[in-house]
Amino acid sequence: MPATRDELMTYLDELGIAVSTIEHPPLFTVAQSQELRGEISGGHTKNLFVKDKKGRHFLVVAEESTLVDLKSLHRLIGAQGRLSFAGPDAMMAMLGVEPGSVTAFGVLNDRDGRVTVVLDEALLMHDMVNCHPLTNTATTTIGVDGLMEFFRSTGHEPIVTRPGGETVEGDGQDG
Repeated sequence: MPATRDELMTYLDELGIAVSTIEHPPLFTVAQSQELRGEISGGHTKNLFVKDKKGRHFLVVAEESTLVDLKSLHRLIGAQGRLSFAGPDAMMAMLGVEPGSVTAFGVLNDRDGRVTVVLDEALLMHDMVNCHPLTNTATTTIGVDGLMEFFRSTGHEPIVTRPGGETVEGDGQDG
């Protein structure tokens, strides 16, 4: 069984990562989230779950305004051939979420390490980042450092890149 929202919150708490969560009606698109979010500060994410021609899966976590070029992204992240969207069965099996609820937090459910996280460098420019907490009926705000710690704790060191530009070495943070 995939982790639940409550299990995610417990996991983050056990890591000592502070978050805040706001409830809202289900949101399926960036446009819907922009209409309903009000004044939630920080970077807002859009997430793409894709695969390459060899069947490797990638979770692209991008700033909502970033144009993700799927025709060229494969070259930046070491994928084999152009990327295409992964299906709902793979999404549920690897991330534990359904279409419309893809989130950076989904890698909590990827216990076998089958998913590579691709993080948009633009998100590192924010102090706080907003993601769905394994459901699209809420938004959770987490510090960028906390998000990076979360990724690492799940064994998912992200590839930091500009989805329409070149790959950035390291995690994009000082020190």
